[in-house]
Amino acid sequence: MPENNYIDEFSRYLKEERHVSSNTFLSYVRDVNQFAEYLAKHGGPGLDEVDQSTVKDYMDWLRDEGRSAATVARCLASIKCFYVFMEEQGAVEKNPVHDIPIERSVKKLPQILTSEEVELLLDQPKCTDMKGYRDRAMLELLYATGIRVSELISMNIDDVKLSAGIVKCSTHGKERYIPMYSAAIRAVSDYINLVRGQMIASPTEEALFVNVNGERMTRQGFWKVVKHYQETAKIDKDITPHTLRHSFAAHLLENGADLRSIQEMLGHADISSTQVYAQVVKKQLKDVYNKAHPRA
Repeated sequence: MPENNYIDEFSRYLKEERHVSSNTFLSYVRDVNQFAEYLAKHGGPGLDEVDQSTVKDYMDWLRDEGRSAATVARCLASIKCFYVFMEEQGAVEKNPVHDIPIERSVKKLPQILTSEEVELLLDQPKCTDMKGYRDRAMLELLYATGIRVSELISMNIDDVKLSAGIVKCSTHGKERYIPMYSAAIRAVSDYINLVRGQMIASPTEEALFVNVNGERMTRQGFWKVVKHYQETAKIDKDITPHTLRHSFAAHLLENGADLRSIQEMLGHADISSTQVYAQVVKKQLKDVYNKAHPRA
């Protein structure tokens, strides 16, 4: 069934079976429409193929866009209601949102990796085949620049300026340029010069990173890459594609970067979205103090 038909049937269900208020109806339908638009824009699955990781990625994306905890909670409630309907209709076998709790309290601080865990993760892809070169380049680029996963997979070959050591990101009609450290430049350069030409399905392919079919990497494909290397690294944290972005920001702040510069590199419209990393760093310092001080 086409995506719009699912949403039309959901609208009827809300009105005729749930008898929700007009405000609830409008917000639920709007939230589900926005979720469907997100999936389409980011190369996601259809509404009837969504899994739990896709919904969690969407929640991370909303938070990263600066949405309040209340807005994220409302969106999750809307999507939960939609998949209750989808399950009742037999359109999905299992509600992918069933086990995701709605956080109505203060927004949780993002989880970050330690510097040692980042090094361990980045060391996992081995440059013994084309996939290894590609995966190392993707992970190094993500941690070097702190770009969003959506920006990583939408990046084109022309967006990389190896001689200048920068990449260009275009989001919401705005461009920003972000520097890369030398190891990331080398990893991306090796991928482009040694293997990308063999991986692309067409010589006209613009995508920087492609999947095994030679077409643009999807968000779900990259999520699987991250989870694979988390397992091989044996890192006991729930790493998502956003974890390296969060770690990038927190580590820069730890090492003396100012919030405004981090805000510009992350592409945050509001400094308040960047200030959360100051809270992360403060919490880490407190944890270290409590573990290490003899009288703590």
